[in-house]
Amino acid sequence: MFGALGRFTSRRPWFVIAAWVVLAVFVVALAPALETTQEESEFLPDHYESVQAVQLLEDKFPEANTTSAAQIVFQREDGGQLTEADQAEITRISEELGPKLGDETFVQQVVTVGPDGQPTISEDGLVQNAFIALADGSTGFDTQAMDDAKAMRDDLADLTEGTDLTALSTGSVPQGLDSQESGERALAIVGIATIVLIVGLLAIIFRSVIICLMPVVVVTLVSMVATGLIGWANEAFDLKADSSIETILVVVLYGIGTDYILFFLFRYRERLRQGADTKAAVVHALERAGEAIASAGGAVIVAFLALLLSSLGIFQAIGPALAIAVAVTLLAALTLVPAIVTVLGRALFWPSKKWRQEPTGARFAKIGDSMGRRPGAFAAASGLLMAGLAVFALGFSPSFDFNSSLPDDVESTEATEISNKHFAAGASELVPVVVSSEDGTLEQADLESFGAALSEARGVSQVYPAQPSADGSTALFMMELDTSPTSDQALEDVKGPIRDAAHAAAPEGAEAFVSGTPGIFADLQEAMVRDYKVVFPVAGGLILIILMLLLRSLVAPWYLMAAVGLGFAATLGATVIVFQHIGGESGLIFMLPIYIYLFVTALGTDYNILMIARLREEAREGKEPRGAAAEAVKHAGPTIAAAGVILAGTFASLMLSGNSLMMSMGFALSFGILIAAFVMSMFFTPALTALIGHAAWWPGHADEKAPKDDDQPERESIQV
Repeated sequence: MFGALGRFTSRRPWFVIAAWVVLAVFVVALAPALETTQEESEFLPDHYESVQAVQLLEDKFPEANTTSAAQIVFQREDGGQLTEADQAEITRISEELGPKLGDETFVQQVVTVGPDGQPTISEDGLVQNAFIALADGSTGFDTQAMDDAKAMRDDLADLTEGTDLTALSTGSVPQGLDSQESGERALAIVGIATIVLIVGLLAIIFRSVIICLMPVVVVTLVSMVATGLIGWANEAFDLKADSSIETILVVVLYGIGTDYILFFLFRYRERLRQGADTKAAVVHALERAGEAIASAGGAVIVAFLALLLSSLGIFQAIGPALAIAVAVTLLAALTLVPAIVTVLGRALFWPSKKWRQEPTGARFAKIGDSMGRRPGAFAAASGLLMAGLAVFALGFSPSFDFNSSLPDDVESTEATEISNKHFAAGASELVPVVVSSEDGTLEQADLESFGAALSEARGVSQVYPAQPSADGSTALFMMELDTSPTSDQALEDVKGPIRDAAHAAAPEGAEAFVSGTPGIFADLQEAMVRDYKVVFPVAGGLILIILMLLLRSLVAPWYLMAAVGLGFAATLGATVIVFQHIGGESGLIFMLPIYIYLFVTALGTDYNILMIARLREEAREGKEPRGAAAEAVKHAGPTIAAAGVILAGTFASLMLSGNSLMMSMGFALSFGILIAAFVMSMFFTPALTALIGHAAWWPGHADEKAPKDDDQPERESIQV
């Protein structure tokens, strides 16, 4: 199959290249833009309590100020107490802001008093808050809302000009705007760093100008096609992607794309050194490396597609998006790259002449020989290293606040810090509790009893009087917590005593729903626990099946997957050490374990496939298990090392984004790739295979030399 594909691309390279260019132009011209969202509640299914509360609020209280879309923090420029004249200016600014922005914005009204009718001034008189409710029909997280938030900040600057006041905005919409702008900066930084890193590393490995530029050209074309296809998929299936997906896509496309190009080029260069011409070398390289590349890509794709089983919309969108990106990259590696190489011929390596010389590989040969003599020691050392790090994974503390990852220098972060310094922790956002009766009107006495019971729950500072709906079937309570609504304590309080009290105190025939930020976080936590139990086993099971089909063995795939699982735990443990124990972070973003699992499992399996395939080939040459493992490390080691360094480097570029989510993810994924390449695939897997011996290949006995057919040449196996 791969030989036939190689013959086709080498005979018609210009046709293949033209087809890719036409496809890219078609997709760019017609595909919708890739839309993202920052609203956590949009990631949850409808059956969760916080989402049901939001739906009731939209239905029964369309005009109510239940969610602060934006919060404006006023203070004097000199830091002094607000005077009566200052308060009058704040009232004027608040009254003029909405009309100044116009009717078609997210701003419904600007409120400078709390539910009790008192001005929202801090006890020390230094700061006053104003809250903005969403306009009817606005989500607060669409493109228009982001534009409105930017216009609001400009108008606030105009309205405060000539006064002694400063006004800073925060809340969900301004934070979404800052997240969007921060993401755009991060995308530019990560993109530049990734390209510079890849070009630099390829220059060291190949010393060729053209090879350095090849990933840039190929991935640029691939990204156009992949992004358009993802946009179509999101539109067709109403998928909502997190705003970080664009940055992650850049890293995935460049990292994996460069890896697959490397797998092909190493085999192509090797064949040229043996005297083959360009077309024959292309066919040979694709025939030998094609199965390994396809199997590796297939493992990554099925791992990402397993996210479709997630209950969270963010993963349901990210999974297919990354799967589409990898699928397009895989197709390009098997068609576009061979076509470009065919056209360029030996000029591909210009200006280097060293490509003609066979490297001695002395360093990897020495490592391989040492491991072949003492596989038990290598297996124990590498296994204990990963196990030691894995212990710390038990200390992982999830964080569910996307906005906590914002840089410290953005306006919304500064405004939030000022507000938290001068107001009670729970005053920054009131938590809505909705009581709804299916049978009819709620009685006032029942509502008073409910409010009193709710106020007694642990974690509740105060509960404001009920606001009944127009039809009397539903009531809204606004609740202030003892702690910040985004804190871990608020999440635990809402998940436990507050919801327990609300459910127990609901009038007969009525239900109570607790929402707000801590309610959403509590439901996200519940959904994540469910996803861990479903997504992880399914992704692992699908990769296990791929390994069984590729290796024709029922033994080797099990310890390969066990090794990958150990690599996952070691990676999570190392991240906990660096960010929670050393960095002092209270928690890491809740999505991190799934990202680590998918990338380390899928990409770690890539390197395992390459190493075990070479080991199998050496065994088929008649070598004993230990000798085969030594030769596999000698020959496959340089390829895996180069690919691992490049892919780890691309993921590490995420740490330059200035966003704590991206920094932790960049560290985790780069460390996981290094563990997968240099500990798991280089030492642990071949050492275990050497120890287990021929039994590793049961029942297919794929390590045995196949008998020669007199009529046909022996079929060559995968070689890396």
